[in-house]
Amino acid sequence: MAAPILVGTCNWADHEDFYPEDLGNGRRQRDRLTYYARYFPVVEVDTTFYGIPKPTVVDGWVSRTSDDFVFNVKAYRSLTGHEREGRVPRPPTPEEERDFLAALAPLRESGKLRAVHYQLPPWLTNTPQARDVLLAARDRHPDDIVAVEFRHRSWFDHGAWPATEELLRELDFVYVGVDAPQIGSATAPPHLAITSPRLCIARFHGRNWRTWYIKGQTSADRFDYLYRPQELESWVPALRAASEREVPVHALFNNNRSNYAVVNAFDLEAMLGRLPPRPPAPIIEAMERRDGRIPDWVNEAEEPAVAIMPGADQEPEAQQQLRLSL
Repeated sequence: MAAPILVGTCNWADHEDFYPEDLGNGRRQRDRLTYYARYFPVVEVDTTFYGIPKPTVVDGWVSRTSDDFVFNVKAYRSLTGHEREGRVPRPPTPEEERDFLAALAPLRESGKLRAVHYQLPPWLTNTPQARDVLLAARDRHPDDIVAVEFRHRSWFDHGAWPATEELLRELDFVYVGVDAPQIGSATAPPHLAITSPRLCIARFHGRNWRTWYIKGQTSADRFDYLYRPQELESWVPALRAASEREVPVHALFNNNRSNYAVVNAFDLEAMLGRLPPRPPAPIIEAMERRDGRIPDWVNEAEEPAVAIMPGADQEPEAQQQLRLSL
């Protein structure tokens, strides 16, 4: 029996021309998550990389989503080696570890925490120091699903991948396969691998090689890319193959300029042979501008179920060939 493939986006707050206007200001902004969850069953929380939320904030995420909605949560930046002192990664403080684990507690207790996402920085190359970061993550999350995304080619090139894959398997870590510009060393090849029977993740960053290495830009500038449907099609067989191995799959879009991530999440959902809910009008218009036509499935799609929203009555290199390791 095939395992589910869940499609969603990285972050929910910033998608332009997706949310109704009345969710754009004040306290109603918090209800964007409820609206998002009408269309998608999973989201990756990326704000936890930049700051650790209070458990009461996370409690709100739990209460504003249905029982079957799930979250992946990015690990705070000091836990992944992104915080540096004198160009040397500093270990997290005891307070940072304590506060991050406390923030996860409401999701874990509600059954909505699916994975903790460790995105390693490009300066953590394939070295004993980097492997120590992974070992520390395993000790920190003895029962959680931990997903790892590498940002340096040394984990893959020159015959390194088999040892990398074996390390992940030994730790029971989920490898995060990425679609990203194939340029320079601070990236990863388009490769989907099953390294844990608990989950398989594909993450889509776009293919804007012009902005991948520009410093001082916003994340929207770096991930400024709207996939064409044919660019996503090459991932469909690999996603299905993982699902057929009875491994749950998450496909998450991080191309967070404008409403690109939302558009492409609807695209992929339809490619997987499932009929998504009918997208909001601005999303349909974006598809028509891109393709010169409205996709056929849109005309068959139905409006999503209306959710009761809490508080509503109150205030240029060619991509490498995609591989799948099973």
